[in-house]
Amino acid sequence: MRNSLLIATNNAHKILEFKRLLNGINHEILTPASIGVNLDVEESGNTFEQNARLKAHAFAKATGIDSLADDSGIEVDALDGRPGVYSARYGGTNLSDEDRVQLLLRELVDVPTEKRTCRYRVMLVLARPDGSEILSEGKCEGSIAHKPIGLNGFGYDPIFLVDNSQVSMAELSPEQKDLISHRGMATKKMIQLLQSEGGI
Repeated sequence: MRNSLLIATNNAHKILEFKRLLNGINHEILTPASIGVNLDVEESGNTFEQNARLKAHAFAKATGIDSLADDSGIEVDALDGRPGVYSARYGGTNLSDEDRVQLLLRELVDVPTEKRTCRYRVMLVLARPDGSEILSEGKCEGSIAHKPIGLNGFGYDPIFLVDNSQVSMAELSPEQKDLISHRGMATKKMIQLLQSEGGI
């Protein structure tokens, strides 16, 4: 399909963010559900880049459509970078986002405020059916709160304090989050890369 871009994820929260971030580009934005594709790609890589590449190429091969995938997570310095690539399944696949937030807080219960530094990191891969690809990455520095704050966002947003502030990512409006988030930065770079090659 010409002038179509598939958001290669089944995560409803990520789909909403990508639709906002990609709004206005000269492509029809598709989702797996909108084209009747049911594909669950195992994230067997050891890095964000490897996992994003696995997902993007799997969807591009299965659909014949340019496919944009991400892999992202939170890296906590006091935990030597954990959960990292395992952020979405930290503590086991049966846990909810709220369960994972509480698990992380328990692991940091004795860690003082000044040592709770962390970052969100993301790698985006746009894969084409011919096997070519474009990569972009983004990160957002912050620290871990002592308790959840705010009702917006998803994942670890309620305990991710935006760098040099006491405001959590979950307290921001979607538009505010898009301006500073790791995924917002990486998507902006991806759009610029596509524009530079005349592909958007």
